[in-house]
Amino acid sequence: MNKIYRLIFILPIVILGCTSNVNKENKITKRINSLDLNIFSKTGDKKYSITSPYSIYDNLEDKFHFKKTTINIFYGGSTKYIINSDESTLSDNNKLVELKGNVELKTISQDKDYLYADNFIWNIDETIYFLTGNIRFENKNVILTSGKAKLGADNIIEFFNPVKYIIKGDDNKNLYETNSENAYYDINKESLSFKAKDKRVRSKIYF
Repeated sequence: MNKIYRLIFILPIVILGCTSNVNKENKITKRINSLDLNIFSKTGDKKYSITSPYSIYDNLEDKFHFKKTTINIFYGGSTKYIINSDESTLSDNNKLVELKGNVELKTISQDKDYLYADNFIWNIDETIYFLTGNIRFENKNVILTSGKAKLGADNIIEFFNPVKYIIKGDDNKNLYETNSENAYYDINKESLSFKAKDKRVRSKIYF
């Protein structure tokens, strides 16, 4: 299976073609146009795909650099998230994805759930997504903003203090706006909860 995995990983690069630039100390960079890269698990399940109109592979760092990236994350054979960004990197033997600039994450399981950030880090083995810089989550019910957030495999987004949130009305107008400590939004249950430093639940809202 390892041989098959490596073959699947290499094939898109060979098919699409690339140009090589040889630099000092045996460093080789490969420029790839219209990259469509699929990454599979050891059991053959598709884990995620990356598309980019322009990318570079650095052999010394064993790292891909992508421009205008679109990443599809799969779960159970279906797309779970779609993520877009200005640029990104893939490193650590395809186990670490970092996105920068106008990051937009869209959920597929729920209608019109969007999560925005300046930076996005995904450690694939841990299935946890870390976001920093101008965090903004928005759907038909609520808008939440903070400087740092974490999205877990359970579809719960943790927004770190300080958090600002806006509750929307039926006509999509803002009902009220306030600040809070850490906030937790459950995408599956469409619920919003708040916790103080001692972890006691202060309040919970269902939409």
